[in-house]
Formats: sequence, C-alpha cells, structure tokens
Amino acid sequence: MKQKPERIDQVVKAIVPLETEWIEKAKARTAQLVMPTRALGILHEISERLSAIRRTLSPSLTHKAFLVMAGDHGVVAEGVNAYPQVITGEMVKTFLGGGAGINVLARLIGADVKVVDMGIIPNLVPGELQGGDRLIVRKIGPGTANLAAGPAMSREAAEQAVMTGFELAAALIEGGVDILGTGDMGIGNTTPSAAIGMVMTGAEADEMVGRGTGVDDDGLLRKKRAVTRGIEVNRPNPADGLDVLAKVGGFEIGGIAGCVLAAAFFRRPVVIDGFISTAGALIAHAICPAVSEYVFAGHCSEEPGHQFMLRHLGLEPILDLGMRLGEGTGAALAMGVMDASVRIFNEMLTFEEAGVTEKS
Repeated sequence: MKQKPERIDQVVKAIVPLETEWIEKAKARTAQLVMPTRALGILHEISERLSAIRRTLSPSLTHKAFLVMAGDHGVVAEGVNAYPQVITGEMVKTFLGGGAGINVLARLIGADVKVVDMGIIPNLVPGELQGGDRLIVRKIGPGTANLAAGPAMSREAAEQAVMTGFELAAALIEGGVDILGTGDMGIGNTTPSAAIGMVMTGAEADEMVGRGTGVDDDGLLRKKRAVTRGIEVNRPNPADGLDVLAKVGGFEIGGIAGCVLAAAFFRRPVVIDGFISTAGALIAHAICPAVSEYVFAGHCSEEPGHQFMLRHLGLEPILDLGMRLGEGTGAALAMGVMDASVRIFNEMLTFEEAGVTEKS
C-alpha cells in the first residue's frame, strides 16, 4: 500500500492515467466471451475500465463502502431551500439509525455506510446516538458562511475538507474496500453545487440552477440570484479547484472531492451519486484531471445542470431514473449494475470453453 501523503500536491503527483494496455487486455477477454460482439453494451466498458483501474483481468467488487458527507450552508439565509436547516442534523441521525434511502439500498448490495460530520450545525456525539458507530466527526466548522455575501470558507478550510475526505477514504481502502461510493446530506447544498457547476462548466444560471428539494418559482428565482451574486462577489478561478471550493463550495463537497482523489491515488473505482457528489468530482478534476478515469457516474440527476457537469468530466451515467434524492442512492443502484458487469467478465464462458463455434 502506498504511503499516505500529507498534502494535496503530493496526492496529485502520485495519480497516473489508466494504462491503455490494460484496457486492450480486458477488451481481448471480452471478445472471447460466448455472445455476439459486445452484446452487453456498457457492461463491457465498465468491466474493462475496472480491470484497468486494478491492473487485473479478475476484477472484484466484493467489499463496498459509502461515505455520506454532511454539512450545513450559510447560503440558506437567502431563502434558497424548501426545508428548514435543522433537517440536516435530523437526517444524519436517520442515516445512523439505518432508516434512510441509502441505508436500504446499501443493505441490498452489501455495502457499509459511514456518515461524516464535515460541518453541520449541531454537535452530535457518536456515543449518545443509536448507530453512533457509523458516525465520524471531522467538523471543520458549524456550517459555511453565506457564499452570496463572501467566501463560503477560507482556503485553509477548503484544503482541510479535501484532505479529510482523502484520509477517510484512504482508511477504508486500507481496510480492504474494493469500491467507494459518495453520498451527501446538507440542506441548501444544491446551491453551492450549482455555483461550482457554473464556474467549472461555463453554463448559465438558467441551465445549471434547479429546484433542489422542491422550491417554488419564487424560491428558484432567489436561488439563481444567490448563485449569480456569489460568483460575481467572489470571482472564483475555475483553474484552481481549491479557490472555487473555498469561495462558493461546502465542507461536504470538499470531503467528496477528497474521496475522489483517494480513489485515484490508491487505484480504486469510485461511484459518484448525483448533483452534489458531481460538484465534488468537479473540484477533484480541477485539482487533478486524471481522476476522471477512476470515476463512475452512478446516475443522471433530475437537476438540470447535472448533464453539463457530467459532460465536463467526460462521464456517461450508468442509470437515468429521474432520481434526485442524493445520499448516495443512485450510486448504490449503479453498483448493482457494476456487480453484474464484473460477474459477466469473470464468470461467463468463452467460445472455446463452451464449445461454441465463433463467427467466421
């Protein structure tokens, strides 16, 4: 196992693109499977990229884990959300109790779920809560500042958020995890995510900013104004991922970016969820563009800007089910498809093994 770095530049220096030779080896294996040429479509692409990530023709996704990053956001003061901010902490407790959507779907695919307090307002104590062993407290602050009025956080806090996500993901990988999933919780977090999306992709507010948890028309207008004002006030530099995170991001978004960097550093696949997770992936990509080769887009969110984000990362979503819950739910469902991909690649007979005549 690699020695863990202490700084982001050390992480970036160690991340390398996938080797085309492993992709070609995996494609050669796929071509021998007893079926018409590439008859299972994207399943082949998934297994081949997994083979290249792990440098093996026997990829495994046996041990799965999710890091659900939680944080609160000062921008809710702008009236950008349909739900009160107190729900962030309440939902964290629901995750710990095993009753949320991500818990149900994680049980379905046999994945562990860890919840990280990256910066929520309440101070939750693991020992005082049901399921508290699932909670990791790495609070950077009690929520970010209002990005519409100034920077959401300092650059130092942004670096801390990213490295915290990196360290937590690294610990899971060192514990034997084969594949990571990212999830989120934070009332108001589609607003900083939209701001990141606009800065990184160049999309307009009408293209990127959606209704999130379901704001009405007036709320949507306030949200677009808050995002636009935040970008105008802060002038984030799209070439500097940490600058964008600090000025218009969130603590949990930084944590997700760190998870993506850790996956690439340790050569493990990471499945991002929807709009907020993809904002984290955009930050990681700005820091180190090569990370995209290690990222799988679990699904396409109903948030209108998500397609612009995925296009910028060069990713195609595995699923498109009209989902917008977050938490990691879309990533969990996608992992089931990825399991199928690996089983086909590893267990399906070749033409020779099956005694079937190949096409001429």
